[in-house]
Amino acid sequence: MTLAHPAYAQLRQVTPIAAVMLENNPGMMTLDGTNTWILRAPGREECVVVDPGENDEDHLRRIAEVGPVALTLITHRHHDHTDGIDRFVEMTGSPVRAVDPTLRRRTDAGLPDGDLIEEVGLAIRVVRTPGHTKDSTSFVIEGEGSVLTGDTILGRGTTVLDSTDGDLGDYLASLRKLIDLGAGRTVLPGHGSDLPDLLPVAEYYLAHREERLEQVRAALVVLGEGAALRTVVEHVYADVDPKLWPVAEQSVRVQLEYLRR
Repeated sequence: MTLAHPAYAQLRQVTPIAAVMLENNPGMMTLDGTNTWILRAPGREECVVVDPGENDEDHLRRIAEVGPVALTLITHRHHDHTDGIDRFVEMTGSPVRAVDPTLRRRTDAGLPDGDLIEEVGLAIRVVRTPGHTKDSTSFVIEGEGSVLTGDTILGRGTTVLDSTDGDLGDYLASLRKLIDLGAGRTVLPGHGSDLPDLLPVAEYYLAHREERLEQVRAALVVLGEGAALRTVVEHVYADVDPKLWPVAEQSVRVQLEYLRR
């Protein structure tokens, strides 16, 4: 039987190399839950895990049992991707590589842009894609060309830029960087279903961000350059359910910082 998204607590094979275990932590920010990706070269037992997820014993155990786990990679610091790191390392002994040094375990290796990680028959290219957070990182699986995008690109909808260290300028540059990877690359996101082609999705994300930026710029013409954050949100997102305005505030705050530099 071929599994379809969402499939909790089940290993779903997406590409010849990449399978996903969906954590049962749905929510406004996590969509159906956090995708933990398991990468394994054909014919090999050991694997590489990307984003172990929250500190959910059952979820972590299921991932550990798919092992042996040779290496764990982190797309970005958010808790729904990383809170389970310490317990997962206890279970598997896996080293953890991340941009943020506080998330590294059993290794000092970070994730420099362009680095080629060669592990257990896999070749994984690091593509730094800051914007959602400062440490956001994508991974290209060389050979098949699929791309793990973390929260930079989601399986549905668009992502929110973190108001603490997200940066719109960085995010726009990251989207252009993903566009430059070209067509035909399967998207393996941090949340939501996999997508067949990175190029049109990244192009849509870029156009959407530029459109929202123009809307915020136009709102400041009407409301004044010093308009309060919530006033701008209510003006730009007047057609959106007010329950979503607190989430929209994060992105608008980042957009205002970008425009007011």
